[in-house]
Amino acid sequence: MTWRSGNPALQPQTFTRADTSFGADRMTVTGTVNKTALSLLVLLACGCWAWSRGLESPALGGLMMAGVIGGLVLAVVTVFKQAWAPYTTPLYAACEGLALGGISLVFNRQYPGIASQAVLLTVATLGVLLVGYRAGLIQVSSRFRLGVVAATGGIALVYFASFILGMFGVAVPLVNSNGTFGILFSVFVVAIAALNLVLDFDFIDQAARRGAPKYMEWYGAFGLLVTLVWLYLEMLRLLAKLQSRER
Repeated sequence: MTWRSGNPALQPQTFTRADTSFGADRMTVTGTVNKTALSLLVLLACGCWAWSRGLESPALGGLMMAGVIGGLVLAVVTVFKQAWAPYTTPLYAACEGLALGGISLVFNRQYPGIASQAVLLTVATLGVLLVGYRAGLIQVSSRFRLGVVAATGGIALVYFASFILGMFGVAVPLVNSNGTFGILFSVFVVAIAALNLVLDFDFIDQAARRGAPKYMEWYGAFGLLVTLVWLYLEMLRLLAKLQSRER
């Protein structure tokens, strides 16, 4: 069976090319869950600290920029140097916390309460999908993988095109509009981001069964963190569109 995930950090060659020279200890699902929880605590702590600076703080913009750039650099390093994941994953979580803390503060100023709503929805989605997967209610078939990966790639292309066109002053209504089609697009993106979590669960489960090296627990946590950050941002975007229609 071919492994595949829409998450760029978790691809078919990820675990097969893992360095096996790091001792006899092997990756476990429980270990990956624990390291994911620890990474989320780091992200939450840094996010709360950035939030506490307040929008009036002159340092907030710098913290957000450092978080975005640092997170991107650490993500690339982690993808290519998987054995460094025990060190880069907590740092990545810290950077994402700084970035998300600032971004959430900006959204929350415009739409009070939106950040807590997005957090609750993201956590609830993670919990429901994890329970459904572990209970066998969600089956990961080849067609399921292919559909989610294809949809994720399509979304990435739309966002990339939107970014490029935006540099020339051309807006893509589908991405930013709070109209019916704009909201439906955001709902679709949230759904695909959530389904990527299922692929990540399955990917980590299969890797643990195949005896991936112990440090890959941190890499699995990193992959889940990437998807959760994406899902949270899309939740924020969707909620903002919905609340803007009520004004």
